Amino acid sequence: MAYQKRLTLLALLDSIIVLSAIYVSYLVLHPYLEIFKLTALLVSSVSLLISHHIFASIYKLYKKAWEYASIGELVSIVKAVTLSIIVTAIVQVMVFQDVYVRALALTWMLHVLLIGGSRFSWRMLRDRFIKNQTEIKNTLVIGAGSAGTMVVRQLLNNHDTELIPVAFIDDDPNKKKLDILGIPVVGSSKQISDIVEKYHIDNIVIAIPSLNKKELKVIFDECMKTNAKTKIMPMIEDIMLGKVAVNQFREVKVEDLLGREPVELDMNSISEYVTDKTILVTGAGGSIGSEICRQICRFSPEKIILLGHGENSIYQIDMELRKMYSDQIDMIPVIADIQDRERIFEVMDNYKPDVVYHAAAHKHVPLMEYNPREAFKNNVLGTKNVADASDTFGIGTFVMISSDKAVNPTNVMGSTKRIAEMIIQELDKRSHTKFVAVRFGNVLGSRGSVIPLFKKQIQAGGPITVTHPDMTRYFMTIPEASRLVIQAGSLARGGEIFVLDMGEPVKIVDLATNLIQLSGYTIEEIGIEFSGIRPGEKMYEELLGENEVHGEAVFPKIFIGKAVEINYDLVKNLVNNYSPYTEDSLKECVLSLANKKEDTLLISNAR
Repeated sequence: MAYQKRLTLLALLDSIIVLSAIYVSYLVLHPYLEIFKLTALLVSSVSLLISHHIFASIYKLYKKAWEYASIGELVSIVKAVTLSIIVTAIVQVMVFQDVYVRALALTWMLHVLLIGGSRFSWRMLRDRFIKNQTEIKNTLVIGAGSAGTMVVRQLLNNHDTELIPVAFIDDDPNKKKLDILGIPVVGSSKQISDIVEKYHIDNIVIAIPSLNKKELKVIFDECMKTNAKTKIMPMIEDIMLGKVAVNQFREVKVEDLLGREPVELDMNSISEYVTDKTILVTGAGGSIGSEICRQICRFSPEKIILLGHGENSIYQIDMELRKMYSDQIDMIPVIADIQDRERIFEVMDNYKPDVVYHAAAHKHVPLMEYNPREAFKNNVLGTKNVADASDTFGIGTFVMISSDKAVNPTNVMGSTKRIAEMIIQELDKRSHTKFVAVRFGNVLGSRGSVIPLFKKQIQAGGPITVTHPDMTRYFMTIPEASRLVIQAGSLARGGEIFVLDMGEPVKIVDLATNLIQLSGYTIEEIGIEFSGIRPGEKMYEELLGENEVHGEAVFPKIFIGKAVEINYDLVKNLVNNYSPYTEDSLKECVLSLANKKEDTLLISNAR
């Protein structure tokens, strides 16, 4: 109904314009119309009116959304008008053996002007009048390149958005004082604060896809000096794949400010040991385990076994992967506890995977200080069960997820991880299975990490609790950690401890500050309180031991650590006889065993 109404109105408007254009033309050129010329006017009017509606229909002038009119629509108008004038000229020749050239030329000009003006006036109305009736937000676009231009064009054409671009910022001196799509380039990134104040900016959009993370952080820090809300344009790949629109800006995330650049994987080497193979992931429902599963699926394994203790988490990752890969990969969810040795051997015997990623572990440092026996049973005995089963059934590669807290450990969690490393290194000496461990620091957004805790505290109105103003940690994102784990597995020869380059350590208080600002608050509004170092925590984490020698990376961001000879009899004795120990004595024992000087890691140049 609305379409028919719109069509009728446009056709009626065009009819008035057509008749007015030809009448005005004849009136200007022939103020006193003789009977002959009046007849010519009537015949020409009928011919022009009919031909106009025919060509308007052919060029779909009544179906176009004129609020988005551009050069393409103007071309359609010119074509329709020109052809209708030509038809009218032919009719004049046929009826009167003459063509009123001047009258038709003037009619053509008036016709184009009035038809085009009527259409484009609607766009101007939408752009200027209607938009100004809504609550608009002045927007500063950082980056006057192709991406920034794309963002501005979308904002100008999107009449439902409240963001109005008013200025560009770009560090290229050649672009300064230029106008792009009518929007001026007003300065560089060092002038952000002044420009925000001068132009009354409400929103800032960062539109420079080529920025590395360190450069992004510098620009973001400048933006944070203002009261404007800062967002970033989507990734170009997501736009090209149609996942998001250009103007679907996202919030800047903590991960964007880590100052770390993603590493390119060696796809061929990973494919060789994953594609068409059977992969088993323990702890598949956890943060790291589930992401390993997602990354592995991209390499088209034949079968993936999702092993975990919690049925809900395994159900969720199973459903997620089935939705995407059910017709390509055989998904097998397995509920099992790695402490149940008989069950683990049964699973390994049934499926005989080619590669095992062992991500199941207790990892919460303060909690494990209160529960050393559970930490030992899960992280040490559980690892030994999965490793022994892998050895027994001839699994090709076993990759254990370790931690930077295994270096000179001061807590139960780190000590149990170090002992688990000792176990798989000893197994590697006599097994056909390649046993390796991958050691890295904290993972942003993983369960039990500081980011989810800080977010909850911000949602509750604060304050954020930080243990100490000088405490630092290494951080990487879950996808990056998982990709490097998979890459390290492809490099395995057996016995290595791969150490991932975590970049520069980050102060926890700086992380908290960034998260508060990214959430749209000030430090004063939320507040930061220092609660003191918790049991088992270090002020600074290490990735390499004190006596380690830094060798050359075997792959970008991946080093190989290799332990010297250890007294494995001590490890075996504790594993076999831990039951009589009290919680405190077991805690003391694992700390002592993990910190033996002869067990210190050395970096190896092995490739």
